[in-house]
Amino acid sequence: MKKKALMIGDNCIDIYKNLGCGYLTGNVVDTGINMAILGSQVGIITNIAKDTYGDAMLKMYKKYGVDCERIKVIDGKTAYTIMTLEDGERIHGDYFEGVLENMKFSESDIKYALNYDLIFSAFWGKAEKILIKIKKINDKKIISYDYADRVNDPKVDRLDGIVDIGFFSWSDSLNEAKKFLKDRISKGMKIGVTTFGEKGSLAYDGKKFYEQKAYKVEDLNNTVGAGDSFIAGFLSSYLLDKDIKECLDEGSKLASKIVRQFGPILNEEVFKIIY
Repeated sequence: MKKKALMIGDNCIDIYKNLGCGYLTGNVVDTGINMAILGSQVGIITNIAKDTYGDAMLKMYKKYGVDCERIKVIDGKTAYTIMTLEDGERIHGDYFEGVLENMKFSESDIKYALNYDLIFSAFWGKAEKILIKIKKINDKKIISYDYADRVNDPKVDRLDGIVDIGFFSWSDSLNEAKKFLKDRISKGMKIGVTTFGEKGSLAYDGKKFYEQKAYKVEDLNNTVGAGDSFIAGFLSSYLLDKDIKECLDEGSKLASKIVRQFGPILNEEVFKIIY
């Protein structure tokens, strides 16, 4: 039977006012839809707004076959981030939380989540409590989490023993990354992954380290979504029981495609902004 992945957390739009365009995004949106494009069976738990962008978000989920049973449609506006782009590198500006401000998860959400093999969330997904509850009910469920670059945040320690596959955006040295991953594995993580942008990635499973070079990209467009797409490639391969080296390679391969385009979801077009 095909293994299934559940996304829990945020969705928003990135707005480039100077360019007059934007795209639908969010850590679990980018990761989940890219996983669906790669062939994974995906569901999502999130809030969307009763507005034009919320409608577009729901339409996009359905377009890629994402199960939308636990999406809550809320009065209000879709969350958005004001973005700028300099030499292909994205710069985050002001953020409006919209209908995500009071996002909470119910017992029904937990029951639904237990139908999935792997549950993924990210630092801004407000999902720590539900992940802990899921793990306590069934510790066989694989929990994956993107900590972004918040490697010293209290959430890292709070989720010890809960997160099985953790992803960290790393800016320090390779040796420091190895020390960090060893520490995470000693505290209950099964696989720890650090990404270094154009310098590649590193994984550790308690037995050995796996290094992966980034695919060379000559025509860089926008680095937004590089991390999410890397995670999508990695987790899609993981659900197919591929080894860690193959997972790293698939993640790197997908990320190299995403940074060649403007938006974070493979082959999705940007749109003209309305606010």
